[in-house]
Amino acid sequence: MVARGTTGRTRMNQILLEVCIESVDDAATAVAAGADRLELNAALCLAGLTPSLGLLQEVRSRIGSAVPIVAMLRPRGGNFCYSDSEFSTMRRDADLLLANGAGGIAFGILDANRRIDRRRSLLLVQQVLGHPAANEGVVFHRAFDYVADPLAALDTLIALGVRRVLTSGQRPTALQGAEEIARYIQHAGDRIEILPAAGIGPENVRELLLRSGCRQVHGSFREGLPLREITIPNESPLSLGAIEDGPLLATSGRIVAAMVEQLRQLCL
Repeated sequence: MVARGTTGRTRMNQILLEVCIESVDDAATAVAAGADRLELNAALCLAGLTPSLGLLQEVRSRIGSAVPIVAMLRPRGGNFCYSDSEFSTMRRDADLLLANGAGGIAFGILDANRRIDRRRSLLLVQQVLGHPAANEGVVFHRAFDYVADPLAALDTLIALGVRRVLTSGQRPTALQGAEEIARYIQHAGDRIEILPAAGIGPENVRELLLRSGCRQVHGSFREGLPLREITIPNESPLSLGAIEDGPLLATSGRIVAAMVEQLRQLCL
């Protein structure tokens, strides 16, 4: 079996590794360490927002065309119920992202009853799948973990034409939700891909795969970078977030390479 949604880096019996990134350097590090696919975001500290076109173009320029990029489509942090103006922005952003290097779009829209917003999701799916660049199709992101009935939600997404669902099995980590993820995979069959995410690393990916039966995994695999030197007066009333509170986070080539090796061994 060849993992779906990959290009030239695919190998027989491969377990696919998707790395979630937010910068050009993240992209270069992930690809050099063996990532098969990238999910490009802005503001991972907010669980990921729509990236700028400049960032997308720079990432595509740096890594070339061999590794697919799925672009996040999320106009703000917070819940997944969007106003008419926010949805209009998402539709405009989707066209721009696909025209500037993205091969797929990750989105999630729910209604007030924690169900898939079928009408808006269908409009967006049809729009994306009508674009010639959308080789990776449409991904429903971890808004899925907030739905009231996950199996019914899966059936809805299958009917809509969504290719892949990102999920932790509605638990804080994918390993904690492994049995639920296995239930999704069994229910979905080959009708939609299930992509586990949250808390996955080289130390637990083997157990996750054995317990869930998944054939692809997702993570940011980040670690802290030394802070750039900056002097902030002790008496300053201002807060500059990460500059003061801790190290900047970036994709770790060491961790991604360790993930690739773990997945390689599982395919032997």
